Amino acid sequence: MRLLSLLPLLVAGLTSVVLAADADSGKVVCYFGSWAVWRPNDGKFDVDDIDPFLCTHLIFGFAGLSNETWQIEVLDPWNELCPDEEGGNNCAYDRFVALKEVNPSLTVLLAVGGWREGSVDYSVMADDAQKRKLFIDSTIALIRKHGFDGLDLDWEYPASRGGIPEDKENFVTLIQEMRQEFDKFSPPLFMSTAMAAGKPVIDAAYDIKPLVDLFDSFHIMNYDYHGAWETHTHHNSPLCGYYLDSGIELYYNVIFTINYYMELGLPREKIVMGIPTYGRCWTLDSLDDTGMLAPAHAPGPAGPYIKIPGTLGFNEICKRFHEMDCTVVRDPALHEPYFYCPSDKIWCGFDDAVSVFEKARYAKNMGLAGFLVWTIDTDDFRPRCYDQPFHLVKSMKEGFSLPADNNLPNCSYTPSTTALPTTTTTTPLPTTTLPPTTTTTPLPTTIPSPNHHHNNTGAYHHHHHSFPDHYSHSYHDSCPNNYRCSNHYPSPNHYFGFFFPHKDCNKYWECINGQAILQLCGPGTLFDEDLMLCNWENQVDTSDCTLWICEVDNTYLPHADCDKYYRCYSGSPHLEQCPNGLYWNQSLSLCDMPSNVDTSNCNPV
Repeated sequence: MRLLSLLPLLVAGLTSVVLAADADSGKVVCYFGSWAVWRPNDGKFDVDDIDPFLCTHLIFGFAGLSNETWQIEVLDPWNELCPDEEGGNNCAYDRFVALKEVNPSLTVLLAVGGWREGSVDYSVMADDAQKRKLFIDSTIALIRKHGFDGLDLDWEYPASRGGIPEDKENFVTLIQEMRQEFDKFSPPLFMSTAMAAGKPVIDAAYDIKPLVDLFDSFHIMNYDYHGAWETHTHHNSPLCGYYLDSGIELYYNVIFTINYYMELGLPREKIVMGIPTYGRCWTLDSLDDTGMLAPAHAPGPAGPYIKIPGTLGFNEICKRFHEMDCTVVRDPALHEPYFYCPSDKIWCGFDDAVSVFEKARYAKNMGLAGFLVWTIDTDDFRPRCYDQPFHLVKSMKEGFSLPADNNLPNCSYTPSTTALPTTTTTTPLPTTTLPPTTTTTPLPTTIPSPNHHHNNTGAYHHHHHSFPDHYSHSYHDSCPNNYRCSNHYPSPNHYFGFFFPHKDCNKYWECINGQAILQLCGPGTLFDEDLMLCNWENQVDTSDCTLWICEVDNTYLPHADCDKYYRCYSGSPHLEQCPNGLYWNQSLSLCDMPSNVDTSNCNPV
C-alpha cells in the first residue's frame, strides 16, 4: 500500500536537517492563532516561539471588523499593541513583523475575520460602498503602520451564516476595490483569502473567475469536513472519500475540494492546500464499535491546552499517547489515522507525520502553489513528544520539497467480503514512530457541515481556518440566568469557550474575555444544551426554548444584535438593520428607541 511505502522516506527526512523555507519549494503558509498566548503551561505559544525560517508566509490571526465604525479592529489590544498605543501591552504585532529582520525572505500578513467574527458584519459592509471604503482605508492604515506585507481576508463565509445571497457579487466588488488600493504601493500589498472546503458553501459564496486575478493566493481550508456536530465518527480531513460515504458526504474530502475549485476556474498555481495540526473527536457510545462511522453522540473530552470538547491539538494528542493506553488505527480505506482510548471512550480522527507527508506530496504532484498549516501553535512546538520542534510542519515541508513524481493517491480502495484489515498500534508510542495531530480551531458553533477554517475551513474554524477565529465587540457584563463570566482580564478559567443556553433555540451565550457574547447557530442547527454545541434541528430538545421559524411572509424574527432583525419572505429569514441607532422591538415588530427595548437578550451596540 502506498501509505506504508512512504515511511522509510519520511523517517529519513525527519532525521536529517529540514530544508529552510524557500520559494523554490513552494509556499509554506503558517497561520498563528494569537490567542494561543493565553493557553496554560506547555500549550502557551507566543510570537517568540515562532521559527522565522519554518515558513515562507506567516499569517497573524485575527483582526476584526467594527460594526460601529466599519473599520478594521484590533481584537486583543493588550496582546497585539504596544504600551504607547491605547490598551496595548505585549506588542505582538510588532514582534511578529520583526521576524522579517531575522529572515528577510519572510512574508508576514495580517488576517482579518475568522470563524468567530461571523459573516453578518462583513455582509453589511460589503453591501455598502461607503462602508467598504472605510474598511479598506483603515485596513491599509493598520497594516502599513505595523509593517505587514499585506492582508489575508477570512470572511467565513459570504452568503452564509446570516449573510445575504448578494454577498457573492459584493465579495467580488469589495476585492476589486481593495486590489485597486493595494496596487498603489510599490511593491503592491499582498492579498490572499481563506476559502471554504464544503461544496454547498463554495457554490453560494464565490464567483471564482473574476477573483482569480485579484488575489495573490487562495488558501483552501481543507479540514473540518467532519466533527462532533455529527452523530458518528469520521475523519477531520480525509484526503480521499471513505468508501461508505454517501449523499453530501461524497463532497467532504480534500481531493474533491481541490478538483472542484480547479473546475470552477481557480488556477492550480494559485491554490494553497490546507493541512490541519489537530483532530476532531467524539465520545463513543460504546466500546463495542470503535471504527469509522461508529455511533457517537457526544464530543470528546477537552484537552489540557485548547480546552475545547471535540477538538485536540497535535500537542495534546501526542501527550495523551505518552500518558494513556490508546490504540492508533490505520484503516486501509483511509489515508489518515484515528485513535481511541478505552479509559474515556474518546475517538479522534487526526493527522500524523505520515498523513501530512502524503497530503503535501499530493499538493506537490498536483502542481499546487503550496500548502497552509492551521495552525503552527498546536504542533509539537516545544517539543515534548519528538526530538525536533514542529514535527508535523517539518514532515509537510519534506513531502513538498521532493520532486514531483505524478504519483497520486489511490482512492478506489474498497474492502473485500472478508473482514476489513487494519493496522493498529497500542500507545504509548516511541519518539521514532509517527503520531497524530492538533488544532486551534473552535467548537462547531454553526453549520455542522464543512464550511469553514481556517481551520479554518467548516464547523468550528476554521479553517482556518478555524479556535476562536475571534469574537464580537458587543457584549453583556454577565451571562443571564445566573451564569457568570469572569471579569478578570485575561481570566484563567473563563477566558474562552464557556457556552450557556439562550431562551431562543438558535442562539447561545459564550463567555469571551470575561463577557457574555450572544452567538447564532448556523442554518439548520439549534443549540444543544446537552452537547454544548450547535446540532441538527431534529436532534435538539426544543421544549425549553423558543423556536423561530419562517412560515409566514412579512413576519419578523429577532437577531443576536439589538439593532438587527430578520424579515421572513419566500420561506427564509433575511437580515435587516434598524436605522439611526434604533433597536428592534420584537413585541411591537418595529424599530424602537433603545430605552424601550429589553436588551438582556441581545447584544447592544
